[in-house]
Amino acid sequence: MEETGETTPEEIRHKGAKSSGDNVEDQSSNATGDVSSQSSGHGNDSRRSDGAEPRRNRLLLFNKVMEKSLQKFISDASFHRFAHTFHPFYKKNPQVTENIHKQFIEDLQRTIQDDINKLIEEGVLQCKLDELNKLEEAAKNSQDPAWRPSGVPEQDLCSFVTPYYLKQEAYLRRELKKILQENAVLAQRVQAGREGIAQTEQRIATAVDEWKAPAQTAFAEFQALSSSLCPPATFDV
Repeated sequence: MEETGETTPEEIRHKGAKSSGDNVEDQSSNATGDVSSQSSGHGNDSRRSDGAEPRRNRLLLFNKVMEKSLQKFISDASFHRFAHTFHPFYKKNPQVTENIHKQFIEDLQRTIQDDINKLIEEGVLQCKLDELNKLEEAAKNSQDPAWRPSGVPEQDLCSFVTPYYLKQEAYLRRELKKILQENAVLAQRVQAGREGIAQTEQRIATAVDEWKAPAQTAFAEFQALSSSLCPPATFDV
């Protein structure tokens, strides 16, 4: 039905409270269905070992915190505020405005719930909670006092980063030792190559010397023979 008269703020507030309350109540049931199923599942699985209780409690607590936060956020986005923001449009089409707000709340809640599910999946929340359980169990069995800040930021920072730097130093030392060993092997190969080249040069020089001696002897014999066959006095005039 189209409304032609002016709408008072009290009517908007009344409709906004009613609409937002219904939207939050109806839509939060879809967004928190997993929480209810987990709660009933926890009741049926009460016969499991006590070691799994902290993990279930943490997951349940996380889900409940997300549920309360989502409900509070959705309740803040009430129809009254929506209509007040778009008051000119609300005066012309109150029913359409209410439908738009309802669709907006549904889409917003679904998007937020999807983001929360992605956060749980991508952040590997269950594994992180398992690690937290292991740390808690290890802390119970440890006799050493728990770490507490000393009040001096420099000391606390050093105590935190020093083990990391020591690990990095050990890693760099191992890499340096490996590189030095590789360089030593390469140096041995280069030295062996140089010795091989020197030996090759020595063999070439020896072969050249061995070739020069017979050549010089043959040349001397040829000169002697040519002198005996053709004495210089024969050609004198």
